[in-house]
Amino acid sequence: MKMADNEHPRLILNNFLSMEECKELELIHKSCSTVGYRPNVFSTTLSHLVATNSSHFIMPFVPIRERLKEKLEDFFDCHYELVIEFTGLISWTSGASIGWHSDDNRPYLKQRDFTAVCYLNSYEKDFKGGLFNFQDGEPKTIAPLAGDVVMYTADSLNIHSVDEVTDGERLTLTLWFSRDSCHDEDAKLISALSKNLPHKSDNVYHSCLPLPASSNMYWFSLNQASLEESGFDICWARLHVLGYDVYCSQEMSSFSDFSELPMEPLQLARGDELFYQEFANILHALQVVQFFHWKAAEYQTSKVDLEAGKVMSLSHSQREKIRRLKSFFVKDGRQAERVFHSVTNGVNEQHALDWAIFSAAVTAWGDYISKLHKEILVSLPYWRTHQSIFSAFHLAGFEI
Repeated sequence: MKMADNEHPRLILNNFLSMEECKELELIHKSCSTVGYRPNVFSTTLSHLVATNSSHFIMPFVPIRERLKEKLEDFFDCHYELVIEFTGLISWTSGASIGWHSDDNRPYLKQRDFTAVCYLNSYEKDFKGGLFNFQDGEPKTIAPLAGDVVMYTADSLNIHSVDEVTDGERLTLTLWFSRDSCHDEDAKLISALSKNLPHKSDNVYHSCLPLPASSNMYWFSLNQASLEESGFDICWARLHVLGYDVYCSQEMSSFSDFSELPMEPLQLARGDELFYQEFANILHALQVVQFFHWKAAEYQTSKVDLEAGKVMSLSHSQREKIRRLKSFFVKDGRQAERVFHSVTNGVNEQHALDWAIFSAAVTAWGDYISKLHKEILVSLPYWRTHQSIFSAFHLAGFEI
């Protein structure tokens, strides 16, 4: 559906993204995000993916960015004029809102000419509240639906607001476009990738294991409290809300600062069972869990190795260590559940977990990131040559 209004130029596209694209971006956000720029908001930027050794997750964005830019240039008749200034996944949780504003309303934002907002989940189904409103013109109000896109000029012709989210997590992919090439996101990303992207390795899996950022980037607190006071680590909290506990075999007395623990190897537990496999760090565990929940339906009907899901019963001392870890990293479990509560949750703490199926998902996650890593290694030389991020497989004669 197109809306052409000279006074308030904007475009609404229904079902622009497939459900699979929406779910894949949701996986990336829920396994990589940090505390955002506004209260109760969480964000995942492409530069953050590079910095945390998760560069391969850029690949699912590439064709979507291309399609959005092409559609925007067609509608606003500005071919060859624009660069992408920013690409990010942004989620709004209970209590988040923003009043009337334009997207270029600060001196440091004046380079922004156009905005594209892609909704990755749906109003009422996945969250409540969070309606998008234009101050003038039509449509006045937009109820987000997964796959839909809103494009508009970033200036005062399209002043807008977002109602307070009252339940669930409202998830979007947001892009800003600029006519000023000095603000080209691609050039900055290509430079960062050239410095940080792991090169070809005998063990692609290990070269793609994520590396957590500074602990304060994951610490959520309503009153900006420190780790010692209140709040929670959002990686730990997302696992908690899905019904998982975290166990670290190392002696806690060996750590002078508990905030270092998310960087250490750990295991996952659920109920009275401890999964045998060790994960490199909290981000590794979270990415695998989110991948499993993304693909859970597929594994329910597939053949799995029943011997693979090895678990052991938790001992008293192990349970006590899990309790101590949770008391530090999820100081307020109820607050974590309010923030990351899903209006419709698939696999959650109420469901028994088949560890054999989970083990199959661990292997599949490794295959998935290895495939993405191969794609980005093939693409980067072409990106460097053209100083632009685009789907390069047709140039390389490369088939995924």
